[in-house]
Amino acid sequence: MDALHASVTAIVPAHNEADIIGDTVRAILSIPAVSEVIVVDDASSDGTAEIAEKAGADTVIVSKTNVGKGGALNIAWPAASGEILLLLDADLGHSASEGSKLLEPVLRDEADMTVGILGGSRPASGEKLAAKSGGFGLVVKTARFGIKAMTGKTFKAPISGQRAVRKEMIKEIGGFSAKFGVEVGLTIDALRLGYRVTEVPVEIVHRASGRDLKGFIHRGRQMWNVICTLLRKAIKR
Repeated sequence: MDALHASVTAIVPAHNEADIIGDTVRAILSIPAVSEVIVVDDASSDGTAEIAEKAGADTVIVSKTNVGKGGALNIAWPAASGEILLLLDADLGHSASEGSKLLEPVLRDEADMTVGILGGSRPASGEKLAAKSGGFGLVVKTARFGIKAMTGKTFKAPISGQRAVRKEMIKEIGGFSAKFGVEVGLTIDALRLGYRVTEVPVEIVHRASGRDLKGFIHRGRQMWNVICTLLRKAIKR
């Protein structure tokens, strides 16, 4: 494979993101290296799939049941034609174009997977700037500790979902971990198999979880998924 000319498929898992998925898809399509965009509508009830299709997504896969982020990615990656997968969240809006920075080291064969460190420019009106670490403090610290304990590597953004990765690596790993354990599981598996993983600063913003009940429930689920994934990886060590 000629790395500089490798084909790229962008995969976007989405759940009830009708208000921003169109902007996200259009921003991804503006990245020259991307040849295919797959959106997985994870049982949305707000028309996310229809808007993604109208925005130009090449393939929109609708899951009738909510399978979570890991499940959505596992639905999409076998259908991807690209040799490199660009994984981006649905709520990035215009900032999804920054995915080009994640692709560059992989296309130059300097890395097998890149992880986006979020932060930088102010978000568009109506959006909140996500924490630079890519998540809420306690979840990030737990993920960072677990990855360090099992691989010896420390990551600034251990649960960042903005990544570029070789499809062959996903095949060797056997797919993604469940739900919000995706990023932790992927990082540990990649490093254990000897793949090159590097972090890349990107000017990406997404909706930060609030400090209301909904936000705390979300972070609680995220923490539980991360802990369960770490325990599974520890057992398989």
